[in-house]
Amino acid sequence: MTWNVLVTGGAGYIGSHTCVRLLQAGARVTVVDNFDNSCAESLKRVRNIVGEDAGARLTHHEVDCCDKVALDGVFASAGVTFDAVIHFAGLKAVGESVAEPMKYYENNIVSTLVLCETMAKHGCKTIIFSSSATVYGEPASVPCTEDFPTAALNPYGRTKLFIEHILSDLYVSDKEWKVALLRYFNPVGAHESGTLGEDPKGIPNNLMPFVQQVAVGRRPELNVFGNDYPTKDGTGRRDYIHVVDLADGHVAAVKKLTSDPDAGLLTVNLGTGKSTSVLELVAAFEKASGKKIPCKIVDRRAGDAAEVYGATDKAFKVLGWRALRTIEDCCIDQWKWASSNPYGYAGKPDDA
Repeated sequence: MTWNVLVTGGAGYIGSHTCVRLLQAGARVTVVDNFDNSCAESLKRVRNIVGEDAGARLTHHEVDCCDKVALDGVFASAGVTFDAVIHFAGLKAVGESVAEPMKYYENNIVSTLVLCETMAKHGCKTIIFSSSATVYGEPASVPCTEDFPTAALNPYGRTKLFIEHILSDLYVSDKEWKVALLRYFNPVGAHESGTLGEDPKGIPNNLMPFVQQVAVGRRPELNVFGNDYPTKDGTGRRDYIHVVDLADGHVAAVKKLTSDPDAGLLTVNLGTGKSTSVLELVAAFEKASGKKIPCKIVDRRAGDAAEVYGATDKAFKVLGWRALRTIEDCCIDQWKWASSNPYGYAGKPDDA
């Protein structure tokens, strides 16, 4: 493809994998990232994965999307009108969002407003927003379909939902915009090379990075929040999607919005259409890694539903996309990454 795509937050976990798939599809990619929860090393590894020729089509700018002047400079210096923007940038820790809600509202929402204003100024009105299944809150039933009621349970989730409303209102006000709201479930796994993966700073917020840190000896055990749910083994069940499948979903959305003049406003789930329990995921990771994962059963967390997974019919119908990789694939690739990079991109710290 000959797309010119701007990727905000492109050095992060999902963003970096999406850059790989865009470059492999022939696109030119410009990354904007302030490296608040990421690092430039991931982009070096993106270039290594795709090779010298494709890597030459990747540029990056250390810019905060809230900085209107700096972001305007990125658009002005590109020398082209971007065909599309994929918007990943934003703070994403649920617990931190509860403790510091203003930080989340200011960063996530203001950055989106600045981005959209800058896009319109420079003639780009096509945006793919990396939303989240958190907008479904505690769904009354499963699978979640795109027409379910939305009710986010924390400031992080509310920023995702507010941004969905902002982009929807923008489209209603100006039909030149094309908007895809991609509600993804639980991204896991890593690039099959083992050189690109999730590198959370501090205590992981998600299950799989916590499991991998136990496996490499960084943490003594995994806390399992509740084993008395009405599920097969009593633990919560979630829809875990391989990050490369998720990246492909974003590429499919770019293709749809740039090729279909009537694309308009799309709201699409990106998931596998099935759920895996905490203990099932642990067992799959133990098999992939050959490591025992000690587990400690602790109290349930407030707001955790017994089971959440998404319907994926619309994704296939509208985008021609479906998840291809299994939970076993996720664990194999996650272990390749973890065993090669037990302390992430930066390596082992001096005090570890």
